[in-house]
Amino acid sequence: MRSTYDRAGGNETADASHFLYQVAEDFNVALDVEGKGVLYFVRTNHWHGSPWHYEVDGVDHIVQETTTADPTKKLRHSVFLPEDLFPNPLTWTYSVTKGADLMWVPIPFENRLRLAYSRTFYGTGYYIYHLYTRGASLSLPVRAWDGKTPPGADVLELLRAAGTDIAPKAKSRQGRKLGIREFAGTLDLPARKLVAVTGLDGAPAMLRALEFSVPRTQATAFGKGTIRITWDGREHPSVDAPIALFFGTGTLHNRNNEEFLVKALPVHVRFGDDQVHLACYFPMPFFRSADIELVGNEEQGIDGIEWRVRTQPYGNPAHHVGYFHATYRDHPNPRPGRDNVFLDTGETEGGGEWSGSFVGTSFIFSDQAVLNTLEGDPRFFFDDSQTPQAYGTGTEEWGGGGDYWGGRNMTLPLAGHPVGVRRPENAKDPEELIQSAYRFLLADLMPFGKRAVIRFEHGGLNDSREHYQSVTYWYGLPAASLVLTDELDIGDEASERAHEYASPDASAPYTLVSRYEWGVDHLAPVPQDQPAPGGEAALPASGEEVYPAHAETGRHTTTFSEFTLKLDSSNLGVLLRRTLDYQYPNQRARVYVAAPGAGESDWEEAGIWYLAGSNTCYHSYPREEGELGKSNPVVQTSNRRFRDDEFLLPRDLTRNRAAIRLRVEFMPANIPLLPGRELGEQAWSEIRYKAYCYVVPPFES
Repeated sequence: MRSTYDRAGGNETADASHFLYQVAEDFNVALDVEGKGVLYFVRTNHWHGSPWHYEVDGVDHIVQETTTADPTKKLRHSVFLPEDLFPNPLTWTYSVTKGADLMWVPIPFENRLRLAYSRTFYGTGYYIYHLYTRGASLSLPVRAWDGKTPPGADVLELLRAAGTDIAPKAKSRQGRKLGIREFAGTLDLPARKLVAVTGLDGAPAMLRALEFSVPRTQATAFGKGTIRITWDGREHPSVDAPIALFFGTGTLHNRNNEEFLVKALPVHVRFGDDQVHLACYFPMPFFRSADIELVGNEEQGIDGIEWRVRTQPYGNPAHHVGYFHATYRDHPNPRPGRDNVFLDTGETEGGGEWSGSFVGTSFIFSDQAVLNTLEGDPRFFFDDSQTPQAYGTGTEEWGGGGDYWGGRNMTLPLAGHPVGVRRPENAKDPEELIQSAYRFLLADLMPFGKRAVIRFEHGGLNDSREHYQSVTYWYGLPAASLVLTDELDIGDEASERAHEYASPDASAPYTLVSRYEWGVDHLAPVPQDQPAPGGEAALPASGEEVYPAHAETGRHTTTFSEFTLKLDSSNLGVLLRRTLDYQYPNQRARVYVAAPGAGESDWEEAGIWYLAGSNTCYHSYPREEGELGKSNPVVQTSNRRFRDDEFLLPRDLTRNRAAIRLRVEFMPANIPLLPGRELGEQAWSEIRYKAYCYVVPPFES
């Protein structure tokens, strides 16, 4: 997940308008990737940046929004253009979202994708894409987007079904029996007591529908209880979360008497005349048993809770799926300078290694109707990377909004801000001060092979004191599918010798003292009249260093380098990670693979390894000229030169090999930061290489 974030870790112009490079006045590049993949999501602030360039394999497609014609005036209703290619509900604009243009139309590319803005004022955006290796087993072949073919009607139909029961019924549409089992009942839930809802067997199976119904008069109290689900008698419940937050909202208090508090695809909260109905349709596999429990809230018992579950047989291998998890974390006193950690799979449910996918969040970001904490950026780290593979531009952007949703509420199939008043003085009940948001990932889910760390900044400089609560949704098995098998430290004589490192023109080893992109380096000044959070005697001193710089040793080359790495011979492919010096722009290389000791003619090409941009970017925000102002690029260089980057090696080059020889051949991109600007020094930087092998996770049900 790439974005227009402030490279210095701050919140300059709300993380807007930081571009990789400019090709022309109307072609400001925010995303540039090479390989075979699919762009699954784009979010911009309102229409800003439109017309947008979606350049797919060298073909420039112009995508815009109806407000583009006169961007100085908001419209009551706006749409993406061409509308037939970007239909609702795969797209939504600011008139519905209260601040953002959201685009979920998949854009496949076979070789390269560039996303560029024609205008730079308020050019905020983040983008989620997947890259695939050749030979990957996919549901459809990746064919470059032609700019002519509309999305499938079945996809639109599915998204339009948000708020309804989307789980399989007893029979398919073709009349085929699906082995569906349904269970239902009624229970009372005393305050502070644990009550079993049901225990499921008939495994292996998937829980496909989980529904509750309670009297409207008891809805708020019910939402303050806890839901727990334990799979296969494991030591820890995998779902252990406040009921309201699990179903996508910070509270079940319905201040505006809406029919839906949450009208999302995988969960919904619907109010009838007398009852409130909560439903979850995430598929949840289990292999022996599933135990569903409720825990009453601290103050009030709930009578007459109706429940219903539906299961479907599961017949594939256990390690083809993962347990469903909803991990709750309470953040009453966010630590100054440090992100809130919504999830660290290395610590949850007993810790250890997990492989699976991150699929969403539901979280409270304030219980006092404070909205400026939303300036905090999402930062997600997978599989030991020190660079966040996902770096966003703000918390409400993650939740599908913009400009704090204008203080209003909205609920969409995959994102929403279901509850919270615009200002504290508008609240007529303490529950109305609670502000929450949700974001679900489907095609744009984020896979991991051994560990996932989901972090959110609190405030633009990690300086907010709001009380957060979070539920993170993920799938995972307690076993790694990505295993570190070797590591080459460039500049270390013994490591280079052991890995037979060679390069005809590599620089002498040099030591770099710098940082990764983890947030602000130093704490922001703290107003003296503000009390310390949690009753602490004193806050850390203003200006205290949060992330000290550290030293790494590496080289750079302008020709090629070769080295040998050990593998697990049973691998299903390899993730090659490089730690690099990001001062060299647009580092690009062709990667070749051979068996150790092979001849010159035995090298086989694996693909292009490309990392766009550098720690120097340009910021263009024509504040005085406004919407139609020309770009005014201001070149910026951050103090974060360390970066981790990954390249996927296909299994046909790695399978049944205990080691491989790699050649990384530098191919200069020759892209200036700005038209007419000198290219500057170009090189391939290497500090460390790590080989991670994909394997079948060693899990048995």
